[in-house]
Parts: sequence; C-alpha cells; structure tokens
Amino acid sequence: MPDKIALFDLPRAQLRELLISWGEPSFRADQVWGWLYRSLVSDFDQMRNLPKELGARLGKAAYLQALTPLAERVSADGLTCKVLFALRDGETIESVFMRYERRRTVCVSTQVGCPIGCPFCATGQGGFTRDLTAGEIVEQVLYFARQWIGEQGPRTKDQGPGISNVVLMGMGEPLLNYEATWQAIETLNDARGFGLGARRITLSTAGVVPGIQRLSREKLQIGLAVSLHAPSDRLRDKLVPLNRRYPLHQLMAACRDYGQNTGRRVTFEYALMEGINDSLEQARRLRRLLVGLTCHVNLIPLNPTVESPYQPPSRKMALAFQRELERQKIPTTMRVGRGVDIQAGCGQLRGKI
Repeated sequence: MPDKIALFDLPRAQLRELLISWGEPSFRADQVWGWLYRSLVSDFDQMRNLPKELGARLGKAAYLQALTPLAERVSADGLTCKVLFALRDGETIESVFMRYERRRTVCVSTQVGCPIGCPFCATGQGGFTRDLTAGEIVEQVLYFARQWIGEQGPRTKDQGPGISNVVLMGMGEPLLNYEATWQAIETLNDARGFGLGARRITLSTAGVVPGIQRLSREKLQIGLAVSLHAPSDRLRDKLVPLNRRYPLHQLMAACRDYGQNTGRRVTFEYALMEGINDSLEQARRLRRLLVGLTCHVNLIPLNPTVESPYQPPSRKMALAFQRELERQKIPTTMRVGRGVDIQAGCGQLRGKI
C-alpha cells in the first residue's frame, strides 16, 4: 500500500493539481485550503461542505497530523508554554508559545536537532538527525492556533489567525533547510488561508551567508535575525562553529546587502555569557563591527542548562553592556527572560524526555 500523502506538505498549487487529477473541480482545493488554514480543522470529517466521497478519499489517501504532543510545560506565570512533539518517524522536536501584552508568538523548529553545534546550546550539543518538512514546520503553528481558539472561541472571518507572530528560532538552522522553510513561510502568509503578514515572521540564522543572500531576493520581506554572540572571529569560531566557514567579514557584507536590498534593518541576537562575551571592551568591539549598519541588537542573558559551563552574567553586568552599546548609538533591547522554570531554552526539554 502506498504511503499516505502529508496534506500539510502540499503548497496550494499542488493541492489543486491533486484534486484535479481525482476529477474534482479546482475550487475544491480552495475549500480544502480554507478548512486547513483558516478553520484549522484536524479531521477530514470537519470539512462539512465537501462531498462525502471526496472526504472519504482524502481520509484514505492523506493524513493531517504529523505531530503528536508528548510533553507540555507551562511557566509559573502562565505566559509561556513549551511542547515536545513526536513526529511520525519517532523523532522529537520542540515548540514554544509565548504570550505578551499585545502579541502571541510561536517559536518553531525547522530541523530535528541542529548541525551547527554551538557549545552553549542544548540542541547543538544533541546533534543533527534530519530536516523537517514544510508541513511539520507549519503544524507547530497550527497546534497553538487551535489551542488559542479553544480558549477564545471561534474567530470571525476578519479576525486573523489568532497568532500574531511566528519566529523561526527553535531547533535547527532554517537556512540549511531553505526550501521547506520558505514553503512554510509562504503557506502561513497566504491570504486565502492562515493570513499571517510577512512582517510578523522572523527567521533567525547562525550566519549562513548564501542563505541570507538568497533571502534578500525573495518577494516576501520577512524579518531577519542573526545569532551573532561574539564581536571577533576568534571568539565566534568557538561559540558559533559556522563562523569558520562564513567569517564575520562575509557575514557583515551579506547583512549590509540584505538591508540595502530590502530596506529592512537586521536584528543581531547576542547571548550574554558570564566571563565569555560580556565585557565592556567586547561591547565596544561589537559597536565597531556594526558601524554603518541599519540594525538592532537584542541582548539575551543566556538561558543556561544544568550541565553547561556557560552561565548568564549578573544583571548589573548585562545592563552595563547594554549602556555601552547605547552610548555608541546602537539601538539595543534586553530580552525579557521567559520560561526558565520550564526549560524553555532550545533543546532543553527534548534532552530530558
């Protein structure tokens, strides 16, 4: 018996081709697409305006759920929820849902594990298994959207998807799984379905220069965040091993081109680690590295793992680092810590189950 079709893996054009090949009119694809991404159904029986024969055929030929929740942790303040999902092949990934005053953000994974190997990251230390499919990426968002609707009640036609932002900052390097990642972004952005604005989607990369260059040419102008973490090649080679392949002069050139091509600023993520990259001299080096770039620096006191020698700095040291950047006119924010009590850092829950 042939393998079933993962329906969430299909872009809208391929879904239309499939249904037309079954002898269905093309508008059936728009109906199914709406059920999947606007009504957020999780069962073919919920697609009430389809002919029974079509619903039965879809049920035999395709499936909707590639993700099964295995474990869930909710922070003490109730604002952060982390879920460990099992995939159909038995592998596991993590996703996080964060509630802010005006935003509801889902942080999704793009790979099972990560090939970059950053020593301060639980995912990087766990190794790499495989890329996720576009459907597996999208389903992470849909899972939390359904949860939100369950709490708030069904949305009206004009209310939008309930989820206000998606960040591709979970397990994996998105630009090393470019095709599936970009298809997932287009699916989430599609106005006939989920309808999430491109400017509400942010992709985080460790610095895959060819991927950044390619991203700058895409028609959808999503946000770009670069995991920088060090102001010199010598230190970054240790903290972000990818730097040995794409050193800082190449990365900064790609970021400048991205800004010029898209008109958007680049966010640089900088995980502050005590005694490693948090000195005032390193803040000054960071300023010199970023001079002339339209950018923003997001300082992140490290979310530590128990086994790791890398720890966050004192609040006093972190604020001194931030003040030094601001003194040099570098736009800077300090990320609010979320989910420390539920091991919300990338890869931490997966490593415990």
